[in-house]
Amino acid sequence: MDDPRFGRSEICVCRLRQVQSQQQNHLYQLSNLGALSDLTFENFLPRGRFGLGLLQANSLEQAYNTAMNFSGAQTGWLLLTGRYGSGKTHLAAAIANQSVRMGTPTIFLTVPDLLDWLRFSFSSGSDLNYEERFNEIRNAPLLVMDDFGTQSTTAWAEEKLFQIINSRYINHLPTVITSNVDISEFEGRIRSRLSDPELVSHVHILAPDFRNPTDEFGHPELSSLNLHARQTFGNFSFRQNEGLPKEDITSLSDAFKIVQEYAENPKGWISIHGSYGCGKTHLAAAIGNYQASRGMPPLFVVVPDLLDYLRAAFAPNSGISLDKRFNEIRTARLLILDDLGTQSATPWAREKLYQLFNYRYNAELPTVVTSSALPDELDQRLFSRLSDKRLCRLIFISAPGYSGK
Repeated sequence: MDDPRFGRSEICVCRLRQVQSQQQNHLYQLSNLGALSDLTFENFLPRGRFGLGLLQANSLEQAYNTAMNFSGAQTGWLLLTGRYGSGKTHLAAAIANQSVRMGTPTIFLTVPDLLDWLRFSFSSGSDLNYEERFNEIRNAPLLVMDDFGTQSTTAWAEEKLFQIINSRYINHLPTVITSNVDISEFEGRIRSRLSDPELVSHVHILAPDFRNPTDEFGHPELSSLNLHARQTFGNFSFRQNEGLPKEDITSLSDAFKIVQEYAENPKGWISIHGSYGCGKTHLAAAIGNYQASRGMPPLFVVVPDLLDYLRAAFAPNSGISLDKRFNEIRTARLLILDDLGTQSATPWAREKLYQLFNYRYNAELPTVVTSSALPDELDQRLFSRLSDKRLCRLIFISAPGYSGK
């Protein structure tokens, strides 16, 4: 009678393993992990594939360590952001799998599936009515919401997601959220709660798409820098064997020194001017490739292509709105605009370029521009910003276009 277990019923040891297995299977069914049950911390590569830049590998390792700590403590919230294939879902699933093994009821859902789950509960064929299903999600001991921001943004969807987020925020229920969308694009009330540093640990993963190893640096979607991968500082030619005048060779050498120094720590603007084929694009691409090798790939885009991307956002079947596409470009950490002045000079094109320049000018965001036109031959509103010596440094290359001699 002194045994602390006296009077309690216990499972016989001969059936204990079977009962534990049944409980584990029930938790897996509840969690909705399914095919993701093999995504664990043990088979995650904390430093990613071989060849990642230092910052990329460090961000991935930080996300891994933070996820490991979260899975043990299961307190607060964890927000993982990054591009497609960067490892967010693997880490979120690893947390959920670890939680299930520890016996914690867990729900893992992509946000579009979560909303479909709720919509289906309105039908007569659903096992649970809407209120039961909604409360099951809202009150789950651990909720993992994968691919947040990819759902259709209807008023109903936004309201349901806010109710879930707000309820779990107020009650401090452990929550994991992954997203490839910048937090600034979330609905305002949700963004406010996800920005609370006392509750939310936010880790942004810089690693490229693991499923696409050819894009080793993780270039932004619109960037064409991968087409200029061979244009580096190491193979830039000063063209001393072409019989060029001394002042032309000097202009190439001076431009190289300025650009190489800028690539180490991009601040302010650089605008490179010269004739077609003189080396402007090579130097701009060298900046981009150097930054990419350090795990910080810039957005490198030819200006006419940039305008085509914006026009394409008008199409009814476009998967992205014009506002979102334009914001992606104007807020790029480092933007390299190649061949400014070759675009069609329609009023719409001039206005978009002015808005882009004006935003980055006011925000003092690092920007590199190349143009075959002289600065004062451009739109005067652009020229006024390029001529501000406090922010922008103008580089003139007098050498003619490379002829292959």
